[in-house]
Amino acid sequence: MEKNKLTIALSGLNNIDSPGPGIPVVRGLRDSKEIDARIIGLVYDNLEPGPYMHDLVDKSYKVPYPSDGVEPFLERIRYIHQVEKIDVLIPNFDSELFTFMKSEKILREMGIRTFLPTLQQFEERHKSNLPEYGKKYGVNVPYSAPITSVEDFRKMQDKFEFPVVVKGKFYDAYIAYDMDQVALYFNKIAAKWGLPIVIQEFVRGTEVNVIALGDGKGNTIGAVPMRKTYITDKGKAWGGITLEDPTMMDLTYKIISQTHWRGGMELELIRTTKNELYMIEINPRLPAWVYLAVAAGQNLPEALVKLAMDIPVAPFTKYDIGKMFIRYSFDLIVELNEFEKLSTKGEL
Repeated sequence: MEKNKLTIALSGLNNIDSPGPGIPVVRGLRDSKEIDARIIGLVYDNLEPGPYMHDLVDKSYKVPYPSDGVEPFLERIRYIHQVEKIDVLIPNFDSELFTFMKSEKILREMGIRTFLPTLQQFEERHKSNLPEYGKKYGVNVPYSAPITSVEDFRKMQDKFEFPVVVKGKFYDAYIAYDMDQVALYFNKIAAKWGLPIVIQEFVRGTEVNVIALGDGKGNTIGAVPMRKTYITDKGKAWGGITLEDPTMMDLTYKIISQTHWRGGMELELIRTTKNELYMIEINPRLPAWVYLAVAAGQNLPEALVKLAMDIPVAPFTKYDIGKMFIRYSFDLIVELNEFEKLSTKGEL
């Protein structure tokens, strides 16, 4: 079968201790039997490893940070598109999704396809909105509240018991055992990601996750549940194993069918000792462990690209249970002239 030749641009190439999903998404696309992809890396930092991984990424371009605004971003994308003729663009960071969603129509007019959640879907699953989300869709969620100062928490402290979880609006979560730790983590996260900070009830249990892909019409194209077997101090999975878990799958189908979720997602869940599932977070894109789903038989990056290109996609009906991933570090050797080229010209 002849493969579809497509130029696919994507971000999230920081394959470090808190890895972005970019490289695992690329690996899934490289495994595709239907897509022959030219991969264009969108890079925020000269030290992201992805641009130097020439067996995976064909060409890389520096792009402005989302905080710089929509116009500088679009101007850069127009230039890259002029050179590369991008077919599909896959953003892989939460912090950039708002910019991409706002620009979706403009990108489409340029000839660039995306497959992203709607603004309403993106906004209502925010950590600060999770209690309302739970009520609306009938999902167990821990009690949480957004705060803009440590004093806000002092005023509502009687609603919580220590320990509590202190979360950033995009990334980072820490367990705080007293008020001093709340203040410490509040300042640490706020300096990095801004306000509000979310204080969430700590639910004891086992961390489990589901990766899924919705078609925007209420159908689940694919879903794979896993349990973290090794967790870093940043709370990231450094190892995991696929599970047979009908309850997690039913919850995923329920959320996607009710919300008509469009695009990739990750449900972060806690299974309590009473065997109850609590949803602690919804990440609105494919997670960094997406290659486990590919290895288990569901190539979700390929399916995402097909949805973006309006190519018919049959839902996956099975996956391999007991498939494991173990993440590892690797010393990537880079020539200084390549680093200089990306730093000065913004291209590699």
